[in-house]
Amino acid sequence: MSFSLNPITGENCKLPEIIDDADAIRQFLEHNKNKKVIVVQGLGFVGAVMSLVCANALTEEYAVIGIDLPNKDTYWKIKSINDGIFPLIADDPKIEQFFNNAKSKGNFLATYDPTAYKYADIIIIDINLDVQKKSRNNLSLESFDVNLTGFKKAIQSIGENCKEDILILLETTVPPGTCENIVKPIIEEELIKRGLSNNNFFLGHSYERVMPGPEYIDSIREFPRVYAGISEDSANETEQFLKTIIDTSKCELTRLGHTNATEIAKVLENSYRAMNIAFAVEWSRFAEEAGVDLYEIVNAIRVRKTHSNLMYPGIGVGGYCLTKDPLLASWARKTFFHSLSDLEMSIYGVSINDQMPIFAFNRLEQIFGDLNKKKVAFLGISYRGDVGDTRYSPVEPLVNMVRNAGAELFLHDPYVSFWEEQGCSIDSKLNSVLDTDLDIVIISTGHSEYTKDSSINKLLSLKSLFIFDTIGLLQKDHISLLQKKHNISVLGRGDIG
Repeated sequence: MSFSLNPITGENCKLPEIIDDADAIRQFLEHNKNKKVIVVQGLGFVGAVMSLVCANALTEEYAVIGIDLPNKDTYWKIKSINDGIFPLIADDPKIEQFFNNAKSKGNFLATYDPTAYKYADIIIIDINLDVQKKSRNNLSLESFDVNLTGFKKAIQSIGENCKEDILILLETTVPPGTCENIVKPIIEEELIKRGLSNNNFFLGHSYERVMPGPEYIDSIREFPRVYAGISEDSANETEQFLKTIIDTSKCELTRLGHTNATEIAKVLENSYRAMNIAFAVEWSRFAEEAGVDLYEIVNAIRVRKTHSNLMYPGIGVGGYCLTKDPLLASWARKTFFHSLSDLEMSIYGVSINDQMPIFAFNRLEQIFGDLNKKKVAFLGISYRGDVGDTRYSPVEPLVNMVRNAGAELFLHDPYVSFWEEQGCSIDSKLNSVLDTDLDIVIISTGHSEYTKDSSINKLLSLKSLFIFDTIGLLQKDHISLLQKKHNISVLGRGDIG
């Protein structure tokens, strides 16, 4: 299994009646005397693993406290960690190794109690900051919103409890200008309220580039990092800390001159990739109209080093970053920097990507016809191959459209047992899904299991049906073989013969 939530989700976890975990925190700190304390705010896909990296730091022995909210969606992670079960599953063996090492040393505690912040020497912020979209069509600045209420509350919780000489490191992807316009003023105000100096704390920004899968830990510890501080002293403190957890013998630390710059760097990086994908989408439609294979064309172009990152078309863009980061940038441009202009190309790129599932559905109906009462299997629900992350998966809107068309659905994914966004169980056994007298098989995620000989042979053993490959997973030899029995269509391939 590559990357997913631990199946032990603590659904029956009893929530704490009061927000007080002080005794557990004190006992933990007594066990970890004379160690600097790191508090990681947020125990999601980034924060939980960042906590492990800090608990297994290269040059320091830290006491690490991960903190999250005491509600039904998050408290189970706290209980799971403290019960000795890491809340994420990954192919990376270092996840288990690092967690077991932290358990052995007793230097990693999870809690819901914000008083943990008062013991921290370093606080790392790894919480969500979402964009609310009103429509998948004709996206504009008026059709989405960035609500900072929850984010501000989280920062306020830090300011109400932290030391005055704290290092606060923001890793969350935020609208450019957030450190300067949101985090810094809130911390200053809360420190003043408590009669403390507001001139002694350090604030830095260094965005994560976590890559779920076999390099999960290394993507934090051995991949290049960009960082900055709100002052030279803050930048120096940030650099000094990062060097204790980042292996600079294997990657570089790049300092930029301002937190605005690092915040822009993250959203620009993701906006570029989102635009690249949107560009491929338009050309995939052209390729289909011209009756040619865009995948073949892209491969021919990719041999040139200058064009080696040209993207393939597909069902759509998913995950937590590419679906929203260009919008964060455009929102910040107007909100924090008072520009009269949007980042129009970036917004348009997100809009195109959001509509990719609609195009896939229209293509399905155009080729197959009426879907009412048809039995349709989706192979893969996560947004990326060999990963169990369903956040903003483009498969979800396609599933909804096919269901609304009257089809009976069968959902398979080897890495997801429960689809949180849809509130339904997912079958992990491919054969049981395929043995249901299907009319249509939709390949919707690029899991390597679907191209194994056993999977291709299983498809060959089925009665004649329609196979719709929305991501170009099937290779030419697979297509040639399957075409002998089945009708096949591949998104972006106008001619698959």
